[in-house]
Amino acid sequence: MQAQSVSRSGHAKTRFAFFSALLFALTLTGCTRGTPNSPAYREYAYVTNSGSNTVTVIDVLGFKVAATIAVGRNPAAAAINPAKNEVYVVNTMSRSVSVLDTEQNAVVATIGVEDKPSSIAVSRDGARAYVTNSASGSVSIIDLANRKVASTVPVGADPQQVRVTPDGKIVVISLRGGNAVATIDARAQSLRNKLVICKQPEEIAILPDSRKAFIACPGSSQVAVVALTSPGPSAAQAALAQSVTDARLLTILDVGKTPVHLALKPDGGEIFVSNFDAETFSEINSTTNEVGGSYLIGANPSQALVSDDNTLLYVSNSGSDSVAVYNIASGRLAASIHVGSKPGALALSSNQNFLMVVDSGAGDVAVLRTRVNSLFTMIPVGRQPADIVIKSFMARAASPAGR
Repeated sequence: MQAQSVSRSGHAKTRFAFFSALLFALTLTGCTRGTPNSPAYREYAYVTNSGSNTVTVIDVLGFKVAATIAVGRNPAAAAINPAKNEVYVVNTMSRSVSVLDTEQNAVVATIGVEDKPSSIAVSRDGARAYVTNSASGSVSIIDLANRKVASTVPVGADPQQVRVTPDGKIVVISLRGGNAVATIDARAQSLRNKLVICKQPEEIAILPDSRKAFIACPGSSQVAVVALTSPGPSAAQAALAQSVTDARLLTILDVGKTPVHLALKPDGGEIFVSNFDAETFSEINSTTNEVGGSYLIGANPSQALVSDDNTLLYVSNSGSDSVAVYNIASGRLAASIHVGSKPGALALSSNQNFLMVVDSGAGDVAVLRTRVNSLFTMIPVGRQPADIVIKSFMARAASPAGR
């Protein structure tokens, strides 16, 4: 009887080991992650390595490096094209933008802009890209179909971040040198107006309805709220007002010390401000334009991201080498996960099951399991990684299995 008991135990251990190995294999291949069951499906993360002059391409379905692409000098910001299989990389010291074909994972064009480009935004229809040239005081408007600069608009001193309204009508630019914000009429490709707001504005968040922008000002520990449209009582009046009304300052909100990043809930209801020198984040109600409170989150919070279901806030704490997970509904810290040195930029996989964290000091990307709030793996990239974007798509011609 004793021998029989040992035999059953051995079979149980064997079965357990088999199913554990099977589960791990399925996780790596993406079968447990809800990815489309098609050999043509691709999902890649693109990491700009500012110290290596490269972009590391990570296959998100297997969490392995798929390619390393040489680009221009000091690649910083990156942006995806939502309408075609391209990613754009701003090369700050080369005065250029690299166009990456995501099916080939190769540079297919290089577009010259002006001095020290720092930020890029792509319109929702994928037709235009807008690049701030911080040393030239201008914005380059790129025709993406023809891969050339369509026009260059002077905007003011030291433009930092650029964002396009979801409706594609207005381009918003923070002007660090002028303590101001500028707006461009996207159709006319001309400057609409400039507003003095608060000190050293940088990060911008625009509501899904395109009516308001929030701009973080690290120099004065404030967030400015700017109205972009003035809709009237009727649809016709609203459309007219939205096309001709200049942006105007609604209010300036006091937040924590050195606000460096804004994370907008997908539903647009709240904005979370990362206060770098206060070890807090502030919560702003985007309807009432009021600060609901500020909460301790970690040392030097640098960037944040809200899950697609509006329930979780992820914050990279560069001073404590960790990522905090905050439950928005309960108002409680759900977890703090140790990652690499100086975590910054964040990106969620398409199915939201994995969070990718750029560790700028370590030269790697930490991959976290969001369901259990734990570290899954670390992927070496280049020196001083700065930004990350994820592009998922169906390839036009599927590669053979085992690509």
